[in-house]
Amino acid sequence: MWIIKQRKIFYTISALMIAFSVFAIAFWGIKFGIDFTGGSILEFEFENEKPSRDLIVEAVNKYEIDTGNSLGDFSLRETGENAYILRTSDINDLIKNEVLASLTSLSESNRAIEIRFNTIGPTLGEELKGKALFSVFLVVLFIILFIAYAFRHVSKPVSSWKYGLVAVIAFFHDVLIPVGLFSLLGHFYGIEVDTLFVVAILVVLGYSINDTIVVFDRIRENLREYPENKRSTHFETIVGKSLKQTIARSINTSLTTIIALLAIFFLGGDSTKYFSLALIAGVVSGTYSSIFFASPMLVTLKKYDEKRTKKHLSKK
Repeated sequence: MWIIKQRKIFYTISALMIAFSVFAIAFWGIKFGIDFTGGSILEFEFENEKPSRDLIVEAVNKYEIDTGNSLGDFSLRETGENAYILRTSDINDLIKNEVLASLTSLSESNRAIEIRFNTIGPTLGEELKGKALFSVFLVVLFIILFIAYAFRHVSKPVSSWKYGLVAVIAFFHDVLIPVGLFSLLGHFYGIEVDTLFVVAILVVLGYSINDTIVVFDRIRENLREYPENKRSTHFETIVGKSLKQTIARSINTSLTTIIALLAIFFLGGDSTKYFSLALIAGVVSGTYSSIFFASPMLVTLKKYDEKRTKKHLSKK
């Protein structure tokens, strides 16, 4: 299949995407939300016409100057038709009510009404961050163990553990790309990473490995059609045939998922907007890796083993 023959092009595309993600994470970092850093989030709306964002920021700054109460490095984001989300350092109910009062003072007939108010302490934020990382590690570990068990009888021409190795590389590929995207969005647009993003990453891991396993399983089935002594010679053809048999299913499944996620992104609420965006990035990345990266990588590993064996024999 042409995907196998042109695999170096797709490796280059993957390498460029991963390099950009690593660059973004290393130089811009990840903008963590209050779920991980601690702080307060106040969502409010106005009874009548919504004031401009600049007026809201000006009112908050004026409140800090007049009262001497610092809200820290606060951020403000529009949501819905008439509402805003204000993220601040850890504040109490008294300060929250004072902020709402100062916003109401922008117009006598346009009161600011609280929709929700949550506060998370720094200690709890660090605990959530640790649990999030542990949950991702645990999911990856169990998926690797599952692959090792599922392909335990596959040994030629590619060992079973190499299927697991390729799946792990695909994991990093599929996780780094949405993380890199949110690093970019955080740097330029102030988009924060919260616990919903971690949920999205876990979903992406499961979705990605599902796509990859479908192709790997078809390779395993097609290998049985060849005598063991001919599998090595025809391995590239077998992988290409397996991809051809599964590519339509993978793309169609991903397209229907992405259509649903796009509907959530454009029509859903603000709380699910960036959750769906993380899923869209992960589904696209996962579909790409299962078709254009993971399966061709098996062929590359097999060819590498052959070259190493020939080199070793020539030295004898």
